[in-house]
Amino acid sequence: MADWYGAGDKGVEIRTGTAIRCHAGLPVVPIRWVLLRDPAQRFEPQALLCTDLGQRPQQIIGWFVRRWTIEATFREVRDHLGVETQRQWSDQAIARTTPCLLGLSSIVAPLATLLGQQAQRCGPAAAWYRKERPTFSDTLAA
Repeated sequence: MADWYGAGDKGVEIRTGTAIRCHAGLPVVPIRWVLLRDPAQRFEPQALLCTDLGQRPQQIIGWFVRRWTIEATFREVRDHLGVETQRQWSDQAIARTTPCLLGLSSIVAPLATLLGQQAQRCGPAAAWYRKERPTFSDTLAA
């Protein structure tokens, strides 16, 4: 599999097929299933499901792998910008603030690359490990 979580090509075993999903009171939904197994056993076997039967298994796996960057982005904005812990009292205030915070994250992340070592020197250094790149907090401080 190409571009496996940014680590280059990764060999995985794939099996695929179609099935139907049944749930009481809901219509039957056809699905394409894709089973992944790492021959080196570095991750547990995983099952992926897709309602678009026309998609190739490689495309479904590609979507699954790319979703990591989105999840990492939301983790960062939760941890560093307070998304989901906002203290506003109205839905309108939350609806205004969240896009601004995501926009801030989109500006700060490339700045970390541009500022490089300058940003890293502005943040506190931890005694137990050396940072390879500036963190989000380091970039904000710079």
